[in-house]
Amino acid sequence: ISSYGLFRVMTQERPEIIIEGSHDQVNWIEYDFKFKPDDVQERPRWINPHQARLDWQMWFAALGNYQRNPWLIRLMEKLQANEPCVLQLMGDNPFADKPPRYIRAVLYQYRFGEDDWWEREKRGLYAPVLEL
Repeated sequence: ISSYGLFRVMTQERPEIIIEGSHDQVNWIEYDFKFKPDDVQERPRWINPHQARLDWQMWFAALGNYQRNPWLIRLMEKLQANEPCVLQLMGDNPFADKPPRYIRAVLYQYRFGEDDWWEREKRGLYAPVLEL
């Protein structure tokens, strides 16, 4: 009945940025976020009333480009350096033993799945590959 509220219009698609690290640019391993969709077999989490700020911002960043979200490149740099204060915001660190030499952000299109919770389609690089 009115346009008041957090979302006046909802998006019809669910783009998601997945951050990946690698030691050789051949084998890429995904970083895990605590609250946003990434693993296709993991069900959506109920987080009310907690507001997962980083995960929320990742969703908004996926609606634009990395040039308009310079904080994302800084996040990638901090992940690549295994920065403890940034890693606390994430799920499991796949590079706990040795930071990745390369890191990238890949854009996927997510939708609810039939067999898994999610189905996703790779759209391409969201941001350039950074080298340590």
